[in-house]
Amino acid sequence: MVQKYQSPVRVYKHPFELVMAAYERRFPTCHLIPMFVASDVVDEETSEDGATHKIERRCALDVDAPRLLKRIAGVDYVYFIQRNTLNRKERTLHIESHNETFSNRVIIHETCCYSVHPDNEDWTCFEQTASLDIKSFFGFESTVEKIAMKQYASSIKKGKEIIEFYLKELEDEGITHVPRWSPSALPQLLPRPSSLSASAPALPKPAAAPAASVPPAADARDGAAHDAKQDGGALPADGQSETSAGTPDDKLDADYIKRYLGDLTPLQESCLIRLRQWLQETHKGKIPKDEHILRFLRARDFNMDRAREILCQSLTWRKQHQVDYLLETWTSPQVLQDFYTGGWHHHDRDGRPLYILRLGQMDTKGLVRALGEESLLRHVLSINEEGLRRCEENTKVFGRPISCWTCLVDLEGLNMRHLWRPGVKALLRIIEVVEANYPETLGRLLILRAPRVFPVLWTLVSPFIDENTRKKFLIYAGNDYQGPGGLLDYIDKEIIPDFLGGECMCEVPEGGLVPKSMYRTAEELENEDVRLWTETIYQSASIFKGAPHELLIQIIDASSVITWDFDVCKGDVVFNIYHSKRAPQPPRKDPLGTHGIASPGGNNVQLIDKSWTLGQDYSMVESPLTCKEGESVQGSHITRWPGFYILQWKFHSMPACSATNLPRVDDVLATLQVSSHKCKVMYYTEVLGSEDFRTACCDVQSLGSMTSLESSHSGFSQLSAATTSSNQSQSSSMISR
Repeated sequence: MVQKYQSPVRVYKHPFELVMAAYERRFPTCHLIPMFVASDVVDEETSEDGATHKIERRCALDVDAPRLLKRIAGVDYVYFIQRNTLNRKERTLHIESHNETFSNRVIIHETCCYSVHPDNEDWTCFEQTASLDIKSFFGFESTVEKIAMKQYASSIKKGKEIIEFYLKELEDEGITHVPRWSPSALPQLLPRPSSLSASAPALPKPAAAPAASVPPAADARDGAAHDAKQDGGALPADGQSETSAGTPDDKLDADYIKRYLGDLTPLQESCLIRLRQWLQETHKGKIPKDEHILRFLRARDFNMDRAREILCQSLTWRKQHQVDYLLETWTSPQVLQDFYTGGWHHHDRDGRPLYILRLGQMDTKGLVRALGEESLLRHVLSINEEGLRRCEENTKVFGRPISCWTCLVDLEGLNMRHLWRPGVKALLRIIEVVEANYPETLGRLLILRAPRVFPVLWTLVSPFIDENTRKKFLIYAGNDYQGPGGLLDYIDKEIIPDFLGGECMCEVPEGGLVPKSMYRTAEELENEDVRLWTETIYQSASIFKGAPHELLIQIIDASSVITWDFDVCKGDVVFNIYHSKRAPQPPRKDPLGTHGIASPGGNNVQLIDKSWTLGQDYSMVESPLTCKEGESVQGSHITRWPGFYILQWKFHSMPACSATNLPRVDDVLATLQVSSHKCKVMYYTEVLGSEDFRTACCDVQSLGSMTSLESSHSGFSQLSAATTSSNQSQSSSMISR
């Protein structure tokens, strides 16, 4: 497996020329990097005007690896080739390095760039990317990978200190300014690397050994690349709604990460940046805020593949149920305002928003009977959305990252009536939804005055709570919360609620029994539950190999506009649009039994009869569009003729190799990941008149971007990328991803 690293942008508040002077002091060796043994200049050239200087070095690293591993590999040092291109005129330094030792077993590649900050010409930016691919290493592939990643992370962290050390050294020598390049003269303070290497220790003779990987080698890049204060790395953030001040080109800045997201290790920063970049490439529009992405990464211990999977599922859920607009559209029924014993109350000692829930005083049975499970769930979701908003607000107020809240649960009054089966069922479902879509939002849970019946409730609930979340629970029986290690350790005395012995008035409702006159019948609740969760403009469909999903749209007036917005939730699909003058037969649904799969909610409809011939009975009006798992696709088609249009989502079969007619290995592996050859899409379509379409386009263009017409309903997946247009099969269309 290829390990990749992408740094945020590291900003040095020093001019480019001064940073370059500091950078060159790291050669031929650097005492701050003990593993960097020596370097020799292999090749060097300078342009006639002195603006461009290219140098190639061969660097030796003494990798910190077990002696046994070194003996097996047959080497004492690992060698890297580093090529630097300094453009004094453009004020850039590009660094490219790769391993020479064991290059047939391990591939290590790194690129770095120093450049001038786009908003301040007296500042310097540094960015870095690297990859490690261990093909084979005498059976020690896993060990070598761990050593490499550990030493690389350590080296990245040290990089910042090294450049700053030499900048301070220059300052102590009275060098605080290096003149910029001009055609008439070369800078005097930039030492020529060749002169430095003249006095450099000779590189150790490489052992005539097999080529293998440089575990820590990633550091290798003569450490030079490292130095660059690896903190920095960049990523385009087209869809990022918030950009930190001073971040060039909307790239993630290391200082921004520390200020708004917290202290992350270099590899954690890389995971965040790479997942953010993937979302930008696949969603190309409004993407989650960095704090939200980071929560999903933390929930899966920064395993990017697992975090991406649950994040995509959550984004689809948010889009389908319009959760992004919940705070604006949801109004709690009066019965909740009167009898739901929970509310926000100041903040804890760490600045986290504090939510108080007097569960023991809550009539759970009455609320479920009066409102139904879905209303309670939606109310809890609105609480979580408000919690996210308060975390952002507190981050600004306290000047440090606050990404979660504290919940205080008072169980006084809890008894067997709270174990009413439908109420427990509703609670478990709420926990399940919140765990899946709001990970790492609970910083601490304080459970006070737990009665004897609590262990029974805990036994029922705890299996549904993530292990990391359970570690945040603090449980106090009786009045234990008033003693050492109790409530005062987490909440200031001034804001302890009055019902817990404090002096602060708490506006959380006291609850009580819900009047039975407010109870509703099971039929009424069932109908309302369906209505609540069918308030979505999206439909879902399952797609199988040999069984596409097709949607019929009848067009009466030519020049009408068919618009679509769909997400590929699982697998890869091919999207087609066909036209026919005659109506297809009534749609037939795939029984799914032939695929051995039960489909709880996804339908599968096929319209095109197998006897139809393409080009005679129906025609293709758009080129096929291949869509990858996780992508959001929006677009429109301006019809040329009346008749019947069929939108088709088809299973994407892997292409075969042209020479052998066999599938590629990567495609086979990708196909195996799609169980039972099943794909899933969530889609929305609408037909507009041409005048309505032009009006909508003008409205969008006046905002400076071209989007699909329903992007305002798309939640996290809404797009703002420019829509591309094409003319095919005598039709005009616009498609954007």
